Amino acid sequence: MAEVINMPRLSDTMEEGTVAKWLKNVGDKVEEGDILAEIETDKATMEFESFHEGTLLHIGIAEGDGAPVDSLLAIIGEEGEDISGLLAGGSAPAQAEEAPAPATESKPEKTAAPAGASIPEGVEIITMPRLSDTMEEGTVASWLKKVGDAVEEGDILAEIETDKATMEFESFYSGTLLHIGIQEGEGAPVDSLLAIIGPEGTDVDAVLNAQSNGATTESAPETDAAPKNVEQVQEAAVEAPVVSQNGQRVFASPLAKKIASEKGINLADVKGSGDHGRIVKRDVENYQPSQAPAPSIEKPSEAVTASAPAAPISLPVGEESMEEVKNSTMRKVIAKRLGESKFSAPHYYLTIEVDMDNAKASRAQINNLPDTKVSFNDMVLKACAMALKKHPQVNTSWNGDTTVYKHHIHMGVAVAVDEGLVVPVIKFADQLSLTQLGAAVKDLAGRSRSKKIKPDEMEGSTFTVSNLGMFGILEFTSIINQPNSSILSVGAIVEKPVVKNGEIVVGSTMKVTLACDHRTVDGATGAQFLQTLRAYLENPVTMLA
Repeated sequence: MAEVINMPRLSDTMEEGTVAKWLKNVGDKVEEGDILAEIETDKATMEFESFHEGTLLHIGIAEGDGAPVDSLLAIIGEEGEDISGLLAGGSAPAQAEEAPAPATESKPEKTAAPAGASIPEGVEIITMPRLSDTMEEGTVASWLKKVGDAVEEGDILAEIETDKATMEFESFYSGTLLHIGIQEGEGAPVDSLLAIIGPEGTDVDAVLNAQSNGATTESAPETDAAPKNVEQVQEAAVEAPVVSQNGQRVFASPLAKKIASEKGINLADVKGSGDHGRIVKRDVENYQPSQAPAPSIEKPSEAVTASAPAAPISLPVGEESMEEVKNSTMRKVIAKRLGESKFSAPHYYLTIEVDMDNAKASRAQINNLPDTKVSFNDMVLKACAMALKKHPQVNTSWNGDTTVYKHHIHMGVAVAVDEGLVVPVIKFADQLSLTQLGAAVKDLAGRSRSKKIKPDEMEGSTFTVSNLGMFGILEFTSIINQPNSSILSVGAIVEKPVVKNGEIVVGSTMKVTLACDHRTVDGATGAQFLQTLRAYLENPVTMLA
């Protein structure tokens, strides 16, 4: 009997998974324990093995696609087994194997209107367009046409203020402006009724009633001017102003600018026939190069010559390009978690500068011992673990009505990987020596970068350290890795003039910044923690006792 396999939950925080790679194809034999696919979670890319035997009959999520936990991932069963009942059981991805309907470039299919409620032929319902990728609402800054005005294809109907700019919105239809749905200064969501254009004398009330009942316009031939999707509206709406040779702005509709750009026509040479001399689509289409007026050349007077502008600067010319890369599941979850932390926990930051001369000398002595290697980061981790024992308020979590005090110390260490940032956790860090901490960090960081780390090795941290000193960063702030209450940002060790015993000498210092959740850690508590941390780092021998 066929077995339905759903997207597994491979970590405690996983809500969605992405199929990085299928290791079996439809029709392949599958044994229990075989690796079916590599699945990318919010923390790592992990191998997913089959717990069933049979033939892989169906793949529900293609490589590179993501889907929520429990979505249909695959079906395994007997070769030739009928799985139509399972596919009909409601899995949307399953329908993907069926032959797709041929794509067309026609307008979206219109729903049937109730009997007697259809919108008359020639009447066009114009809705608030989406003029930017993030636009959800638009405001009519000004109407350039009023009810009763004749409208030609390419005329500017209104200026619409989006979340990014105020842009001209042109008509793609000809007729009479019968109705304005959004007044100047008013805002409305995208797809709200903006205007109605149609034959003069049309019963507008009947059109509004039909439109509110879900009716659509009767079939009409599509013209080349009609936009086929929102992206074309955007493309037609966003254009830079054109300037003529005498420095005056040339007014042209966005569609006219687009056509002129495609045909290589200089709009400064085109005579406009629209409102106030505005250049519209028909002007560009009817333009003949012979119409281009020869520039007049006048001999400048002495006074003009004396104040003549400098020669124009030669500006660089190139081709703009960009690439849109699909966000990985890990990247999306990192963004979600950091956003939740930054905007839910009231962050504040405390920075100190630590004298690292003794730390450098102690590290050199320790590393002279056989088979011993200790880094400055290991010393910071050890100092943090010991400071947390003395300041338990920093080792807490906010839990709404309660504050959770952690009596154990699990140290999170931020590690950069190709897909973003992961935080492997060193359990009971306060009980480890410097060399043991160093070995643990090296092991966890290496397996994080090779995607071999286990989910439970990235869970349960009570405090986190992020070190960018190796990149030469002197000072920075981090976002708290919730449910922790604090995170320490570690900068580079630098040599600089310092005052010791009343004299200026060369010393080594390091800046560290503690980000705290003000709900659990007060300012004085955070400051006391940093004082203890400084004492350990400036006197490393105290960490060896």
